[in-house]
Amino acid sequence: MISVCFYFQVHQPMRLDQKYTFFDIGRWHDYRDDKANRDILRKVAEKCYLPANRMMLDLIERHKGRFRISYAITGVAMEQFQEFCPEVLDSFRELADTGCVEFIGETHYHSLAFLFSKEEFRRQVKMHSRILEEFFGAKPVTFRNTELIYSNDLALEVEKMGYRAILAEGADQVLGWRSPNFVYQPSGCSKLKALLKNYRLSDDVAFRFSDRGWSEWPVTTEKFAGWVHAVAGSGEMVNLFMDYETIGEHQWADTGIFEFFRALPGAILSRDDFVFETPGEAAAHLDPMAQLDVPYFTSWADLERDVTAWQGNPMQDQAAELAYGLEDKVMASGDEEIVATWRELLTSDHFYYMCTKWFSDGDVHKYFNPYETPHQAFITYMNALNDLALRLEGFPRARD
Repeated sequence: MISVCFYFQVHQPMRLDQKYTFFDIGRWHDYRDDKANRDILRKVAEKCYLPANRMMLDLIERHKGRFRISYAITGVAMEQFQEFCPEVLDSFRELADTGCVEFIGETHYHSLAFLFSKEEFRRQVKMHSRILEEFFGAKPVTFRNTELIYSNDLALEVEKMGYRAILAEGADQVLGWRSPNFVYQPSGCSKLKALLKNYRLSDDVAFRFSDRGWSEWPVTTEKFAGWVHAVAGSGEMVNLFMDYETIGEHQWADTGIFEFFRALPGAILSRDDFVFETPGEAAAHLDPMAQLDVPYFTSWADLERDVTAWQGNPMQDQAAELAYGLEDKVMASGDEEIVATWRELLTSDHFYYMCTKWFSDGDVHKYFNPYETPHQAFITYMNALNDLALRLEGFPRARD
């Protein structure tokens, strides 16, 4: 049997108020753009989350539980659902109640913490696990790091935290001649299993579905199911990982994306040797094909599949150095509001907005970026961060 694993990332950052200027530092401390956060969340809920969740619930019921899916919903997204659109949380609870959905662990604030602070990374992973149990009664057994950022060291840390499976990008520079359509054993780990994204098939939907200039357009359900079925004989699983916002937001309803997904489970299940499983289910019974050695960081971003979308230019490096340099003072403050504000500023999106790279899929960065320039993103971020640093001067210093 060949397992098909659908994993969807659900994330919305706390966006900063671009009107917060240098002259506001020390005068007032509300950096959030609550209007933008609320308006964007409700817009995406109406276009994606609510109709997509209804569709997934219907598919689970129609296929009598044979259709199974997984979600990684960031803590910062769940907090906004609770504040601005609680009906989205209710719809995810309905999906949870089917028993056909796995909720995947990650960093609560969708942060780059593992790159800068292992201690903060562990704290955020535990926070996220707690909120999944609180909202959905789910204890995560599968982990995905922010933006699928992965390395040997990360896998070893995740294994120590008790997870049984980890998701990663099936990057060519990692796999070489090998296939992403098998389970792997992370180097240095004894129990953890790695499930790798089949980026070609995933991106055919996430990025190329509505591209009329693509030689394979249109992507019909029958055509895509045929590509999935072609794995038979050369793999044990097909991992389709993508942003949930692909359905209705990145690919609008008029592209036919909803019709595509409604028909896809039936088309794939038309062959008896294919089944849908969650990552945790697949990892429980599939044995590793080989060891996976990834001594450097990979991700699912851009053609490079590395971390240069979030770090490497002077603005990103300066912002990260200041942000994580405040960690000891923030934690010593004991002020819950200060800690939460600092953690919102660690969300990876803030650093993504400062990206100055030029690459073939640069329009993807532009689509998600509310700023006109990376420099504007940097200035807005640093204004908020410098005000937070000033506020911390009123608290006792951390002990050496």
